[in-house]
Amino acid sequence: MTIETVVLTGAAGRVGSVLREPLRRRLRRLVSVDRVAVTDRGPNEEIHRTSLAGVEDAMSVIGGADAVVHLAGVPDEAPLADLLEGNVLGSHHVLEAARRAGVGRVVLAGSNRLTGCYPAARTVSPQLPPRPDGLYGVSKVAVEALGRLYADKFGMEVVCLRIGSLEPEPTDPRHLATWLSPRDCAGFVWSALTCPGVTFTAAYAVSANTRRFWELDEQLGYQPQDDAEVYADRIPGVSDYFAGDPLQGGVYATADYTIRHALDPR
Repeated sequence: MTIETVVLTGAAGRVGSVLREPLRRRLRRLVSVDRVAVTDRGPNEEIHRTSLAGVEDAMSVIGGADAVVHLAGVPDEAPLADLLEGNVLGSHHVLEAARRAGVGRVVLAGSNRLTGCYPAARTVSPQLPPRPDGLYGVSKVAVEALGRLYADKFGMEVVCLRIGSLEPEPTDPRHLATWLSPRDCAGFVWSALTCPGVTFTAAYAVSANTRRFWELDEQLGYQPQDDAEVYADRIPGVSDYFAGDPLQGGVYATADYTIRHALDPR
């Protein structure tokens, strides 16, 4: 699949910031979009500071693209109304704009946290039912459902990447299972943009961690290169963490995390 122009939403965020440079190297034109300022524009990069508050807003930046990588949204636990607006409605605006503009492929930012309530001892595939570890995970279940709808009903090609813990290097015991290195992040996204034969797929984007919780998707064709185990000796508390068989979401799966970030504690 030939990809020359890609729209990257959420370009100033953690994932978008990692992806801009490797995408610029491969593309004729990268359109970076965020509601906050995006700096260090590359020579083949357009930058748009805008929100995705409606379909027309999304249409204004998507027209002429070969594909969209949609990362914009609320990145963590929050009140459900905020998550519905930022993650679910925002994804719908992008998908509908892509449909109207004739963009063939959309890569959506899913999350490993839509299965965070599975136990660590269970190897999870995208075919298993969701078990979100919070309201953020619930919003990502809805995002995947929207992607499936647009693939099934309108013939679009949609890839939902369930993104792992994107960090320069793992620093937490849970990261030994969930880490996604910057190099592997770029590799998964490029494969999601270019792999042939896609209608709809949901796939975990995670490095080749010895202790990973999740099955890799063979359809994307990307084999991750990095393993968090290289850093295990630098991380305190690893033995105790995995001996306790925690939920895969770790602290995100605790009741307190959702109460503190998303619910009125009174």
